[in-house]
Amino acid sequence: ARQHVARVEQRRGDLAVAGDPLGIQRYGVAVFAPGATTTSYAMTGGGARRGRRDWPGLNRWTPSGCSATIGTVTDESERQASSGASSKRVRFVELPGAAMTALLDGDLPQASALAGVELAAYFVADQARRLWRRRLDQMAADPGSARWIARAAVAEPEDIVVGYAGFHGPPDEAGMVEVGYTVVPEFRRQGYARAMLAELLRRAAAEPAVRIVRATISPGNAASLATIAGFGFVEAGEQWDDEDGLELIFEIPAGHGPEQPVA
Repeated sequence: ARQHVARVEQRRGDLAVAGDPLGIQRYGVAVFAPGATTTSYAMTGGGARRGRRDWPGLNRWTPSGCSATIGTVTDESERQASSGASSKRVRFVELPGAAMTALLDGDLPQASALAGVELAAYFVADQARRLWRRRLDQMAADPGSARWIARAAVAEPEDIVVGYAGFHGPPDEAGMVEVGYTVVPEFRRQGYARAMLAELLRRAAAEPAVRIVRATISPGNAASLATIAGFGFVEAGEQWDDEDGLELIFEIPAGHGPEQPVA
C-alpha cells in the first residue's frame, strides 16, 4: 500500500495536543495511513477542511491556521524514509589517529592508505577538518574514546566511501551516547544517512554500557529531522550549541531502533 505524507508549508500558532515526539507540530512532516486520496487541505483555526477523505491525525498534527499539501509517496526511497527502513547498507571502517592527522594535513592518499579504504575528497573539506581536530584532541585526552568515534562509512556492496559517522564519545554516566553522521554531498538523498543511523543504532544495541541513544538537530534542518523519522526517537528537550546554535534533543532507548542484526 502507498503511504502519504503531509508537509506543513507555514506555521501559524501552536498545536493543542500533548506531546510531539518527532517535531511534527513545529516542523511539518507527518506520515498518514495508506489508502487516502491525494488532495489538498486549507487549514483554518479549527484544523482541516476535509476533502474527499478524512486523513487520520491531520487535525492533531497540523498547527491551526497553516496550509498543508498532501501528496502520495510513490518513490521507494521516500517510502522507506517514512518507515525507518533503508535499502542501503554501510559498514564502518575505523579512522586511526594517524589517518586523521593526514587529513588535517590535506594528504588524502596517505590518509586513505592508513584507513585501508579510498577516502572521498570531502574528508579534507573545512567542515571535516574541524571534526578531525576535535576528535584528535578527544583521543589525546581519553585514548579509550577512539573505538567510539570517527568511522568512514563504506557502502555495501559497492565498497565506496559515502561519508563518516560515529558517536560523539563513550557513554556517559547515564549510559547515553550521541550519534553523528555526514554524507558526502554526491551521495546525499539516496538513503545513506538512514543507513548510517541504522548501523549506529545496531552498534549501540550491542554495547551493554549503552542505554540511551541521542541525536541533536537544529530546528531548521528538515533533512536531518526527516532522517530520524520512523526510528522511534522522542523529543526530550533543547540545548544551545556554541557552534550550531539551538538544537533539539531526540532520544531512544538502545535496542529500540530497526530490528536488524549487528554486523
